[in-house]
Amino acid sequence: MSKFWSPFVKDLVPYVPGEQPKLAKLVKLNTNENPYGPSPQALSAMQAELNDNLRLYPDPNGERLKQAVADYYGVQASQVFVGNGSDEVLAHAFHGLFQHGKPLLFPDVTYSFYPVYCGLYGIPFEALALDEQFQIRIEDYARPNGGIVFPNPNAPTGCLLALEAIERLLQANPDSVVLVDEAYIDFGGETAISLVDKYPNLLVTQTLSKSRSLAGLRVGLAVGHPELIEALERIKNSFNSYPLDRMAIAGAAAAFEDRAYFEATCAKVIASREQVVAGLQALGFEVLPSAANFVFARHPHKDAAQLAAALREQGVIVRHFKQARIAQFLRISIGAPEQNQALLAALQTL
Repeated sequence: MSKFWSPFVKDLVPYVPGEQPKLAKLVKLNTNENPYGPSPQALSAMQAELNDNLRLYPDPNGERLKQAVADYYGVQASQVFVGNGSDEVLAHAFHGLFQHGKPLLFPDVTYSFYPVYCGLYGIPFEALALDEQFQIRIEDYARPNGGIVFPNPNAPTGCLLALEAIERLLQANPDSVVLVDEAYIDFGGETAISLVDKYPNLLVTQTLSKSRSLAGLRVGLAVGHPELIEALERIKNSFNSYPLDRMAIAGAAAAFEDRAYFEATCAKVIASREQVVAGLQALGFEVLPSAANFVFARHPHKDAAQLAAALREQGVIVRHFKQARIAQFLRISIGAPEQNQALLAALQTL
């Protein structure tokens, strides 16, 4: 602790990202990256931006990308916000939409950045327990609150909340912003963006890091009522007016325009997920139903931390969380077929 810190800094508990190991020849299944590369159209679009125009600032509003997102989802460009990864988009939403003095509600097992943002912005919160099947109970959220946020599918469980249940949650909370964090929606769920015209309190966030294979580009977005988007724009323009560079805008827009490649890679990940689930179950694992590009699994006779350590010794990295309720689970990203086979082979020896 330094005397130069602002007083609140010492109490912050920062988010801990998944490990990015420097060792070669590791089977890396710990950070939910897509095993398939970006769209060739996206790569070409980014390469085309490598010219003298890099001396100029990019479009501060990312209009080309906003229009590509709007065209894809059948909304207006005024309903779209873009930022430097969905984490930045979420940060702006927490800052601009959840500071009402009432507690923000989210699940007890969820994306661990949510309490970090609450600490950063001084937002009170309540973590509501998932049920025994790790599902959200809609009735628990019918209480006074300063907003609601949850991933769908949930992270790290992969469990999906049906669109009908989301609509019931929106109807029960007409005076609060409900933020649905759809980082993994393309691997088996139905986006809530179809509801934004009906519910002005709904904000949906997404990322291009997972289903569009652009984790290294750092692009995120939000879709909602124009008044919610205006709040995010005000925060953004008071923080960083140019969050996306020229390559990011061009590459992300092209990724949305290349539907065929996107659908093909998602289908391959989904097929691999089902194979991994079957392989894990054959080894005695309990696997939660997943609509994401990862699975959440535990073995009745093996300690999860010890399994994670033993897998690492065999060159396979998975994610283990120490939170009490999920300490016996491993979160395993879906890799390329040969990576998945290496995982199952390593587990077989254990």
